[in-house]
Amino acid sequence: MPLAMNREVFITCAVTGSGGTQERSPHVPRSPREIAESAIAAARAGAAIVHCHVRDPETGKPSRDPKYYREVTERIRDSATDVVLNLTAGMGGDIMFGGVESPLPPIAGTDMVGATERLVHVADCLPEICTLDCGTMNFAEADYVMTNTPGMLRAMGRMMTELGVCPEIEAFDTGHLWFAKELVKEGVLTSPALVQLCMGVPWGAPNDLNTFMAMVNNVPSDWNWSAFSLGRDQMPYVAASVLAGGNVRVGLEDNLWLGKGQLATNAQLVERAATIVENLGARVIGPDEVRAKLGLTKRAPKAR
Repeated sequence: MPLAMNREVFITCAVTGSGGTQERSPHVPRSPREIAESAIAAARAGAAIVHCHVRDPETGKPSRDPKYYREVTERIRDSATDVVLNLTAGMGGDIMFGGVESPLPPIAGTDMVGATERLVHVADCLPEICTLDCGTMNFAEADYVMTNTPGMLRAMGRMMTELGVCPEIEAFDTGHLWFAKELVKEGVLTSPALVQLCMGVPWGAPNDLNTFMAMVNNVPSDWNWSAFSLGRDQMPYVAASVLAGGNVRVGLEDNLWLGKGQLATNAQLVERAATIVENLGARVIGPDEVRAKLGLTKRAPKAR
């Protein structure tokens, strides 16, 4: 396959995530104010898009509370720094099963709600982008199942489309891309779609270049896509994604380290990614260019 390097690259910063990283680095933001400030710093460092989860400000544990999303959105929108806002819609689909001999009923930690509730913060905040995890998957962390049935995905996809929010299809394996193409075929999602290839997340697509290229080759040629990997592989995948024709994602959701023994900030990870992109001979594009490229509209949150 001939090299088809991307020459105009956007960087997404995944600011905090929902993993159990809150005690592993003082730079992982917890409160809405900290999340917004870290997102703004990442944007100033070169991120055109910020992907935001929210956490309980006291415990740092992941949250779905709409008031936290509202505060993060308003703080970012009210700042002097422009950036494309991407809110997660992945929360609310977690099932924690009991032991192998008595898996039911689900145990503490289960958070399974309906499609409308999973999107209530998206309908309120009206970000340009929100995520759609396009499949069910076992997760190594906490031994839970991320549950996204075909019916749930069709319902959520339609709601996102009707809200005028661009779904970012999060694909953790090739089957997720297969179903994403089916959603476009059915008219649930519009084309060209936006895809995030999620590499090396146990137990999704393994973190190797053969699998990565299999994922890339399953993305329709007219779709826009980005990719990331975890930990020490985050920066190598910046280069791999650009060389394969895509865009890049970095941030503390996926990696806490700038180097051995050196904990990173989101801004530092974005700066490192921008340097790699530019050293490859590509250009890092900003939020207005991303909006034009993806057909996005920046809107204020709904008035209360």
